[in-house]
Amino acid sequence: MGGPCCRSLHCPIVKQLLWPDPADFRWEEDDRGALVVLLTSTVLLLVFFYWGRPVFYFTSGLSGYVADLAYGPLEEFPGVGAYLWWGFTSMVFRVGIPLLVIVWLLGKSPRDFGFRMKGIAVHLPVYGVMYLVMLPVLIWVSSFDSFLNYYPFYSRAVEGGAGFWLYELGYGLQFVGVEAFFRGFMTFGLLPRFGALSVVVMTVPYTMIHFAKPMPEAFAAIIAGLVLGTMAVRSRSFVPGIFLHVAVAITMDLLVLARLGAIGNLF
Repeated sequence: MGGPCCRSLHCPIVKQLLWPDPADFRWEEDDRGALVVLLTSTVLLLVFFYWGRPVFYFTSGLSGYVADLAYGPLEEFPGVGAYLWWGFTSMVFRVGIPLLVIVWLLGKSPRDFGFRMKGIAVHLPVYGVMYLVMLPVLIWVSSFDSFLNYYPFYSRAVEGGAGFWLYELGYGLQFVGVEAFFRGFMTFGLLPRFGALSVVVMTVPYTMIHFAKPMPEAFAAIIAGLVLGTMAVRSRSFVPGIFLHVAVAITMDLLVLARLGAIGNLF
């Protein structure tokens, strides 16, 4: 089928693959910016998956290195270093490197990508209402075994003390990176090319990073991505999303600890 033509470089199908019509590949300024953002995002998502997560801290030997140097809380709670590593790498791969790309490769201001505080106060009540709407849902799902067995990530968080708060520090920094990367770099970086669809495009990889989490949370990530992305565009800032994301995450940890009878260990 197809004849000998399709086994030759002169075959129209082969020629179309090897020498596409240049008219189909005209690059506008917005296309170039979107290309840089998408390629950078793809590489950073891959790098973070292998080198940025807590599991790398243990498998790479970093935990042993830190154990030799650590003292105080890090020595008493050795596993908490994995979550501090998580927060640190999130700030590097999801905030620092995107900022360099924005300034050096794209030649734009970080403010154009949602790195701004000015004007966010008027939007904070909306985020407060969103938190209050989510609170009953958090209380409900915190009773599920899938959530009780999953949160907090750090197994010794139930012991409280410095270990819990160091864990929450790393956990919180991780969310700074999440919002800066997905609602900032990706959403605003794709906005000139895709318009409102930039929020939808960003939501795809954002949902994928939740695949290992309990299924209800993974599905909720779709709604969270769309809502937080839309709110970031409207407020021209991803910063309020950090406050909401951190508040929701800490609330979930506290609710689970309360159900486990360990809330009194925190203080």
